[in-house]
Amino acid sequence: MTEPAVRRSGHHYEIRVDGELAGLTQFRDREDQRVFYHTEIAGTFRGKGMSAVLIAAALDDTRAADMRIVPVCPAVAKYLTKHTEFADITDPVAPDILNWLDAVLA
Repeated sequence: MTEPAVRRSGHHYEIRVDGELAGLTQFRDREDQRVFYHTEIAGTFRGKGMSAVLIAAALDDTRAADMRIVPVCPAVAKYLTKHTEFADITDPVAPDILNWLDAVLA
């Protein structure tokens, strides 16, 4: 197995291993905020640290884009509790953001 590769594609970041899609994390941008709302790892890749690699790369890219993180997705929120280096660019999940996200995804 080669090193996993993460890349942004549209409104998600995907992680691939040997060319196979191992998972993704989905987001929408709201002004200067990147709202992460869903992360999924394929069954055969679960338990191998893929979500941590994927989320770390997505959050690093968010910082590089000078954007803030809104962790609606439970996996992203959990990652952030252990990785406080992103605390300075993390915003709380507020009702107005959830309402906005519902409208965007409808």
